[in-house]
Amino acid sequence: MTDNRTPLVEMRDISISFGGIKAVDHVSIDLHPGEVVGLLGHNGAGKSTLIKILAGAYKADHGEILINGERVEIDNPRDARDLNIETIYQTLALADNLDAASNLFLGRELLRRGFVDDAKMEAETRKIMSRLNPNFRKFNVPVSALSGGQRQSVAIARAVYFNARILIMDEPTAALGPHETQMVAELIQELKAQGLGIFLIEHDIHNVMKLCDRASVMKNGELVGTVNVNEVTDDDILSMIILGKQPAHLAA
Repeated sequence: MTDNRTPLVEMRDISISFGGIKAVDHVSIDLHPGEVVGLLGHNGAGKSTLIKILAGAYKADHGEILINGERVEIDNPRDARDLNIETIYQTLALADNLDAASNLFLGRELLRRGFVDDAKMEAETRKIMSRLNPNFRKFNVPVSALSGGQRQSVAIARAVYFNARILIMDEPTAALGPHETQMVAELIQELKAQGLGIFLIEHDIHNVMKLCDRASVMKNGELVGTVNVNEVTDDDILSMIILGKQPAHLAA
């Protein structure tokens, strides 16, 4: 994907070590509006650690982060949220005993005359769901009763409602069947159309080829390379993961 606009995110020369071991070693990646960048690599490659630096869970030892072209400091998750960065982890961080609206506004409840305004929260939840997943109907049941794809919808709606511009998704389809995976894929396409930028941590190369504009591959804490998915094959990306080098036709 070629894009001359200012990136939503630039992570430049990022490094972090734990106990003398470099988990991320001088890695640079970026993300544009309306783009999905897949992050791939074996377990321990450094992709989750890198993205946790953007999410505020870790503080980099070296490097800088730019949001909309301006250098920022992200010392904790609150700093990330203040910069409209939201993270959806595999666990989703949903309260199983609460319904969709209560989860969407958990910790940020809407009040009326000093009391939680349940009606307003449900109305707002219905409004955002009509944009993201018009087929969602289970507004008044605990999220424990929802399917995996529906639970993803609630987590994504929470991020979008609170003005996320940069979304980090950690293996969003890992535990889902084909129908649920397609539901999440449609949600991602809708978010792209709305101009969000998405970092997608993913192990399934087929999902990367279907959902992503670019793919960044890491190995042993280093960036192997970033490629446009329409210029490579599944085997090219697999080779990058295993061998740790760019495809020959892109290396020049």
